[in-house]
Amino acid sequence: MVRKNPAAGVTFHVITKSNPGGAHVVEQPIAVQVKALHRRLQEYEVIGRHLPTEANPTPDMYRMTIFAPNETVAKSRFWYFLRGLRKVKKATGEIVSVKAQHEKHPQKVKNFGIWLRYDSRSGTHNMYKEYREMSRVDAVEALYSDMAARHRARFRSIHILRVVELEKTEDVKRPYIRQLVTKNLKFPLPHRVTKAATTKLFSAQRPATFA
Repeated sequence: MVRKNPAAGVTFHVITKSNPGGAHVVEQPIAVQVKALHRRLQEYEVIGRHLPTEANPTPDMYRMTIFAPNETVAKSRFWYFLRGLRKVKKATGEIVSVKAQHEKHPQKVKNFGIWLRYDSRSGTHNMYKEYREMSRVDAVEALYSDMAARHRARFRSIHILRVVELEKTEDVKRPYIRQLVTKNLKFPLPHRVTKAATTKLFSAQRPATFA
């Protein structure tokens, strides 16, 4: 069961008592992960719950998708959102599972749509943005850079509601992404340098690439 709290801006899954099988995370085949040296974030799936008590021996389990630089920050963000959503804090709860999610096709260019909510100096705003990247993590990193450049939004003030891969061309809404998914897309080749048939090791003149 999926629940959304508009105040906190986080979508999470509740594993109820009637569905105990949902507590098991389905293992997915991990493709070859292309690790970029400049990558700062990682996608984590964090599952936690309230500690069992006599009144509630089998508490509900909550699952969130967190983008964080490491596992420690992912756990901290999980408790931050869960404390505001379900009044469950770290002292009275426990982490059941933390797993890093990897891209299935890291060498394929994809279009992503991101729903977010951020706090500016004047208020709270909802926003939808699109990015053309290789993975979900790359799209989220581009989002944080874009929001910092355009709106001076900090990492702590941005809450990502949803990240979806736009598989159909009709789903792309933004013109700056739509122009890249047209058929027979061509780019000009300016400043093409033609090399001489016979090249010499030394030259008495400075090289000039413009005619």
